[in-house]
Amino acid sequence: MRFRPTFALITVAALALAACSGGPVKRVSEPAASIQQLTVGNDGNWDVELRLRNYSSMPMRFDAVSLAMKVGDEAAGTLSTQPGVSIGPESADVVKVRLQPSSAARIVVADSLAGGRSLFYELEGTISATPEEKKQRSFDVKSRNSLNQAPGLPGVLR
Repeated sequence: MRFRPTFALITVAALALAACSGGPVKRVSEPAASIQQLTVGNDGNWDVELRLRNYSSMPMRFDAVSLAMKVGDEAAGTLSTQPGVSIGPESADVVKVRLQPSSAARIVVADSLAGGRSLFYELEGTISATPEEKKQRSFDVKSRNSLNQAPGLPGVLR
């Protein structure tokens, strides 16, 4: 059998083209939400800095958020906003949401702040987001986490 350079060159070129043709895989993953900071205002209302996380490999525009919030075992209210922010692939951004919490939730937060204890919270609801060049989708979100008092900042949990 004789070596044929033309055949070898064509084979190498075909393999090189096949390797280049795929490009990056674009996948849409469920986003996540968590509370970055909760500030208790003088009027008793809360300013919540909600961290929205895009785990997709493409940018997504976050159109609407509706998350029921619980602190301890008490329902606090619903974090509802239409942020209209675009978040890059595998990145996060923060949006501010004002919440008038239930009386029971106010007591739980006040107790946590007064005692210097962690505040456990839960978020459950939906996030509507539009992946790049695709149709809007609604994602179910559920998360549990905790916040601690920010040193030197009264009424602030992070």
